[in-house]
Amino acid sequence: MKQLYMNAIGKIAVRDDEKVIELKEEYISALTGLDGFGYIQVIWWFDGCDNAESRHKLIEKSPYKKGPEILGTFATRSPERPNPIALTTAYVKHIDFENGVIRLAYIDADEGSPILDIKPYTPSLDRVENIIVPNWCANWPKCNEESGEFDWSSEFNF
Repeated sequence: MKQLYMNAIGKIAVRDDEKVIELKEEYISALTGLDGFGYIQVIWWFDGCDNAESRHKLIEKSPYKKGPEILGTFATRSPERPNPIALTTAYVKHIDFENGVIRLAYIDADEGSPILDIKPYTPSLDRVENIIVPNWCANWPKCNEESGEFDWSSEFNF
């Protein structure tokens, strides 16, 4: 099997109580043309779960109150997975093209989490109009904008 190689392009930082992406200097030019996109997809590393135990956990006690009692890792968004890679669609508040800093409205990454890649969110490729989900999560918001107002505490076991 071919050996994989990944390189962090930056990290999550907290500035003035806001989470931002701070790019390494050598990747700042890759921001060219990103202005105008309101959302980006951030691929990042769940570095807090990068250990042998978490990488081998394939069955989860359901974190969802209304979901099945047991779920496979691939049916969850758990950070405990064979490769602790995360994907978050984030609203872009501002891009500092000179310093390589992207201010985000929200991201579920911790401070210091390595950023692996950034992609522009484009509805022609990323939006699914007629989604299909199990009944136990059919009442969840249908879009990112509605998620902030949703009572997530009624859905999760933590």
